[in-house]
Amino acid sequence: MNRFDFLEITFIDVLDILLVAVLLFYLYRLVKGTVAINIFVGIVIIYLIYKLTDALHMDVLSNILGNFISVGFFALIVVFQQEIRKFLLLIGSTNFATRRNVMRYFNFLNQRQAPLSTLKVAALIRACQSMAEDRTGAIIVLERSNSLDFLKSTGEASKIELSQNILASIFFKNGPLHDGAIIVKNNTITATRVILPVSETTDIPSRYGLRHRAALGVSEKTDAVVLVISEQTGSVSYIKDGAFVPFADLEELKRVIQSDLVN
Repeated sequence: MNRFDFLEITFIDVLDILLVAVLLFYLYRLVKGTVAINIFVGIVIIYLIYKLTDALHMDVLSNILGNFISVGFFALIVVFQQEIRKFLLLIGSTNFATRRNVMRYFNFLNQRQAPLSTLKVAALIRACQSMAEDRTGAIIVLERSNSLDFLKSTGEASKIELSQNILASIFFKNGPLHDGAIIVKNNTITATRVILPVSETTDIPSRYGLRHRAALGVSEKTDAVVLVISEQTGSVSYIKDGAFVPFADLEELKRVIQSDLVN
């Protein structure tokens, strides 16, 4: 047997490597910007350490890590249950082969950053200032790379161009759309009366209410950024990656939003 037989690469080997690479790429795109990406990277690091300790014959450590890796598959199911359910429902639909569903499948995988024009950011800031002065409570979720379709189904689908007057109408205290959050994507309000997942963290200051907990919750699970106007104090909060982003005034907030969202 030739000692270099293992270097022979066939077409099937190349195809196998390409399919694995594509699978890992789309898995990364699916969880990028969410809390799950940190868990995914952690599992990959542990696996690499396991292979290294196994190659170095560090039996005790490699056995411990090996046992952890053996249950890693079930951990992935728990962490990515929402994405897996969404994907399997799409695959299992009876009319999957139709053009519409095929496009939905590729849109599900190909999540791109939603641009927000400078003019819309200015209108957004003016609306926040007006609502803060009137003590009008509001939650405005600005969608970025991660799809928020799983949240839109909890509210009312819409397609309204973002403007200061529209925001004032939606969050009017006696209006039918006042309750819940709105989702903004591509300069358009795509959903109203949306129910957001509430953060379970215990270190939120007592001065923040349910709106802020909901904003933290969605920013922990996705890469969306959230604007919150407090009905009690009239303060404006900007939340990103599960944390409050400090800013001195609304002009600085405008620059922060432009940095995060303007394309």
